[in-house]
Amino acid sequence: MLRGVLCVLALCVWSSAARGRSDVLELEDADFDYIAPEHETLLVKFYAPWCGHCKKLAPEFETAATRLKGTVTLAKVDCTTNTETCKRYGVTGYPTLKIFRNGQESSSYDGPRSAEGIVNYMKKLAGPDSVPLHSEHDLENFINNFDASIVGFFSGADSSQLSEFLKGAGLMRESFLCLSWWPTPTQHTPSHHTQHMLRSLLLLCSLGLCPHLTKENKDSLRKRDLLTAYYDLDYLRNPKGSNYWRNRVLKVASKFSSQGLLFSVANRNDFLEELEDEFGLGTSDSTELPFVTIRTRTGNKYTMREEFTRDGRSLENFLEDYFAERLKRYVKSEPVPAKNNAAVKVVVADTFEEIVNDPEKDVLIEFYAPWCGHCKKLEPKYTELGERLYSDPSIVIAKMDATANDVPQGYDVQGFPTIYFAAAGRKDEPKRYEGPREVKDFINFLKREASKPLVLNGVKEEL
Repeated sequence: MLRGVLCVLALCVWSSAARGRSDVLELEDADFDYIAPEHETLLVKFYAPWCGHCKKLAPEFETAATRLKGTVTLAKVDCTTNTETCKRYGVTGYPTLKIFRNGQESSSYDGPRSAEGIVNYMKKLAGPDSVPLHSEHDLENFINNFDASIVGFFSGADSSQLSEFLKGAGLMRESFLCLSWWPTPTQHTPSHHTQHMLRSLLLLCSLGLCPHLTKENKDSLRKRDLLTAYYDLDYLRNPKGSNYWRNRVLKVASKFSSQGLLFSVANRNDFLEELEDEFGLGTSDSTELPFVTIRTRTGNKYTMREEFTRDGRSLENFLEDYFAERLKRYVKSEPVPAKNNAAVKVVVADTFEEIVNDPEKDVLIEFYAPWCGHCKKLEPKYTELGERLYSDPSIVIAKMDATANDVPQGYDVQGFPTIYFAAAGRKDEPKRYEGPREVKDFINFLKREASKPLVLNGVKEEL
């Protein structure tokens, strides 16, 4: 019996070594509930091997795991082979990142996807909600901290104000580093703040009128309608030049500060890939002048095409047009196809209104990604569906590459493929298709939802 146990242990050790040296813990259905509770703070990546976004995240996640080793554990779950765990935690798209505390799901991870961003974000979630300072030397070191941080001064460890402060620190630990200090019983202690008051006050103070947008805080700032001026911003190497344009943004921002728009500045090079992908900014467009965008909470995007003037007048004009709703939204779109007569119509962002929102047509549209394995598996079935309904004048079977075109509002695309049905006369109420993906299943769905009887293979179906 002992020999059998030793053999099993040896096999486990060999298997672990054979998988390679990775600091990302690999969890499965069989061991998730046993291993997750062993970790105070655990960041879990739910992924699919074929997912392009997952492949892009993988090296960043590995690097972050190595840097966080001993502080926070990073783990991954392959949802193609561990469906039970992924279903239990509501994973519908990839990658999905969730934070667990002592085995219990705590929250979704809404932070950056770069190694540096993951490290900084998760460090704030590790350890106690507030770190005590024990000396004036500790306080001086803390004041030099680059991040937005909070220091609470209290009369002692048993202070009732400290207890309230710690509760507030727990609510805000994703946004702030909180520290507490009680040097002497006679030290002045601030007046009592409730958790809500403390949180609201500090969020306001930390953002200011024109904060510096970074990869680490972008998800937090973009929860509001946000204007950003991108330029060669570098407060360490060129503080004077960096403040030159910020001051011009600030001057204009002060005139519009009461209208619900947050203003920010950012280093253009930090967001170059994003600007190229989401706003069509090419490398040849790079100048010393700021490139200005507005991104709303609902996903609408606008760009200031007029050159940024040093007197700020062009920015004022841009904002006046924005608030008067005179601006045309920026939409990322592939070129309109020269021919589009196939059984499955190709939709791009610029033709979405014409094809999908045609008030006379029922439209079934698939949002896909070229690299998606499930999309490739669906393609012949979806094409067959289009062929069977090709002669139906009232229905359109369509598809759109969601990686190359902006997805319109009302369509929630978090994974691929995602399929929606937009009924004639009810275009503001698209219905997500959640059923099986066989041809017969699509046809049964359309028989129920279509506004008119289907015409299958040239034959009209009777109700």
